[in-house]
Amino acid sequence: MAEESGIEPGLYLVAVPIGAARDITLHALDLLRGADIVAAEDTRSLRRLMEIHGVPLGERPLIPYHDHNGERVRPRLLAALREGRSVAYASEAGTPLIADPGFQLGAAARAAGVPVRAAPGASAVLTALCVGGLPTDRFTFAGFLPPKRAARRAALSELAAAPGTLVLYEAPRRLGALLADAAELFGDRRAAVCRELTKRFEEVVEGTLPELADRFAGEPPRGEIVVLIDRAAPAETDQGTVENMLRDALETMSLKSAVKDVSQRAGVARNLVYEMALRMRDGG
Repeated sequence: MAEESGIEPGLYLVAVPIGAARDITLHALDLLRGADIVAAEDTRSLRRLMEIHGVPLGERPLIPYHDHNGERVRPRLLAALREGRSVAYASEAGTPLIADPGFQLGAAARAAGVPVRAAPGASAVLTALCVGGLPTDRFTFAGFLPPKRAARRAALSELAAAPGTLVLYEAPRRLGALLADAAELFGDRRAAVCRELTKRFEEVVEGTLPELADRFAGEPPRGEIVVLIDRAAPAETDQGTVENMLRDALETMSLKSAVKDVSQRAGVARNLVYEMALRMRDGG
């Protein structure tokens, strides 16, 4: 039982590697070793991972939980949680609940008053941002877009004004179509296609959206894919508008805070806004 293993009762969302088996954390291994029940989006891949790291399953159940059986399996897991048992859930790869069927399980557990905790670890989103070469100060994760063209284009249109790097997942066979639609709607923004992250054939291809659309228009690549798309270039803001924004901001903020706020909202370099603020303060 959970008390004997030192693991308190509750639902544990366990991040697992996205490629390299050694990317798992010691905390995750402890939970997989000690939980009363182990559940997984893909039981075969989790069983293999546990074997690699010498984590015995023993007599404990390893329960599949995925999009196709969630309605049926969720009550069983919730019943075990209500009985005071510990359940470790792992997605097929990466962090649970990120483009993963575990969301409803976590929501149901919280609604039932069951503790829900996370063992953080590998994530394709953050790994792609690390190696993709696009800004990381702000980003919007949109997961998989709809597979049909009209719905995909509608989703892209809604994301066009995202204030940071756009992060998408895509299936290899649909990558060319996604990039072609993005190039048509977003123009020549910078982008990166990150493939097979942390695996032997990891590849990051950078370029403008039209360049990448041409590159992947033919034979689909293999493996798991993350697409990064740069934010839109800031619109030109006239000096008078920036000055008015500064006056308003300086009424309630320090000079430093006002410069930062206006620079971000107007899309104007901070040093230029700072010089403008100094001139305004000195009556220039």
